[in-house]
Amino acid sequence: MCLSVPARVLAVHDAQWATVDVGGTSKRIAIDLVEGVQAGDYVLLHVGFALQKIDEAEAESLLALFDEMVQAEDQALAASPVTPSPPGRGPG
Repeated sequence: MCLSVPARVLAVHDAQWATVDVGGTSKRIAIDLVEGVQAGDYVLLHVGFALQKIDEAEAESLLALFDEMVQAEDQALAASPVTPSPPGRGPG
């Protein structure tokens, strides 16, 4: 399974490269697989490549879904007791 994340394009440097914002972090990505990328656009990003443009509403919806998943994981971790491993023995 592949996972792509929404990223907002901050700047387009040329036909191949752009800088995007992913969760508050700037990252240089390849945009040569997607035509017409401009600053302000949202793209789906997978391993450093823009795969397609998406509209702002879809990007916000996906980002909200990711936030929900993180919150659910945080709640699950907080609810489960953590039993430390004996010294010298790691998990598994």
